[in-house]
Amino acid sequence: MVDAYVLINVKPGHAYDVLHALEKIKEIKRYDAVTGPYDIIALVSCLDFHILGELILEKIQGLEGVEKTLTCPVFRLEET
Repeated sequence: MVDAYVLINVKPGHAYDVLHALEKIKEIKRYDAVTGPYDIIALVSCLDFHILGELILEKIQGLEGVEKTLTCPVFRLEET
């Protein structure tokens, strides 16, 4: 399983539209509007990196109003 945080910039005036569209994507486990250099942060969970790439390119970057994204995969570190 691959988890990642996706930071999303949206075009002015499109934040609500993008938020409503994100709630329909089953791989997105949580999303929030945030302040700072990005407008929205979403936690996604996929079976593998290939599916993660398709999700980002087709389902998130393809949304009307999305300007750009930054994907931050989560790595679980185990103590030795």
